[in-house]
Amino acid sequence: MKETRYADAGVDISAADEVKKRISSAVKSTHGPSVLGSIGGFGGLFSLSDLPEEPILVSSVDGVGTKLKLAFALNLHGTVGKDIVNHCINDILVQGARPLFFMDYLATGSLEPGIVEEVVGGIADACREAGCALLGGETAQMPGFYSEGEYDLAGTIVGVVGRAELITGDRIREGDAILGLASSGLHTNGYSLARLVLLERGDLSLTESHPDLGRSLGDELLEPHRCYAPAVLPLLGKQRISGMVHITGGGYEGNIPRVVPSGLAAALDKKSWPVQPVFQLIARMGNVPEDEMFRTFNMGLGLLLIVHPDDADRALKELSASGEKVYRVGSVVQRVNDDPPVRFV
Repeated sequence: MKETRYADAGVDISAADEVKKRISSAVKSTHGPSVLGSIGGFGGLFSLSDLPEEPILVSSVDGVGTKLKLAFALNLHGTVGKDIVNHCINDILVQGARPLFFMDYLATGSLEPGIVEEVVGGIADACREAGCALLGGETAQMPGFYSEGEYDLAGTIVGVVGRAELITGDRIREGDAILGLASSGLHTNGYSLARLVLLERGDLSLTESHPDLGRSLGDELLEPHRCYAPAVLPLLGKQRISGMVHITGGGYEGNIPRVVPSGLAAALDKKSWPVQPVFQLIARMGNVPEDEMFRTFNMGLGLLLIVHPDDADRALKELSASGEKVYRVGSVVQRVNDDPPVRFV
């Protein structure tokens, strides 16, 4: 009887060993003195010696979603690595947390070391830029589970904030100003709708320059999700920020009520910030109603800061000095009876 090995089932252990060799330097480049031990252990070790008073750990987990389909089509995989890190960092930033460490999960049918190296390289780049350790991860081979050349990517972030600095939205009051920080485009949300409109129905090329965008559609759609932590964390404790909203899946209606207390609403002036051409292209080509666009996409703003009105101008000035494109986009108002939690004016 012929010998049967793991490779006969589609799992290449040698490829897994090659991946570990290729990514080790990128992973190590994110490690500071808080990371203990070496790469390859069963669990990552992180020292908690440098924590604020009454520390609270804040965690989040997310995936890249169908944006991965664009990475597969263009055979470009570094940007989605940045996407997953930056998205997760923004999710804990809204509670005032700074990132400590990140862990990734990549699953595929057949392991391609070069692709994994590119993905993890993007993850490591984003971690370094945010001062976050890439503490560990999992690369799973699952033959027959994924289509050829495809993979799934998810990640978990752990950060910390002192109890006194924790931002929950409970200090939001009527009259607070709302500042909006510019997005880089779609970030990691709404790609199923964008692909349907632009690629499946519109049959647009991913590689040819598009006149509305000034670059190729592929470059536009693979633009990484922005990380707002480097600009926002220095403001905490200096300005009275009572709440933050990461505009992700669900758009404005889906995310603002997660932070703004019941009885209050966000009144936003849609004319107070520029909307990138890619959103206009999707709306026009797909005949997508405006309310659906705002329920699906970030429409040009990736993060909202809710600030005491006396501190709004200072916060706006400091954010602008850090290189952010920031706009005063609205204010917090009373919500009466069945009023919606978000009002556009």
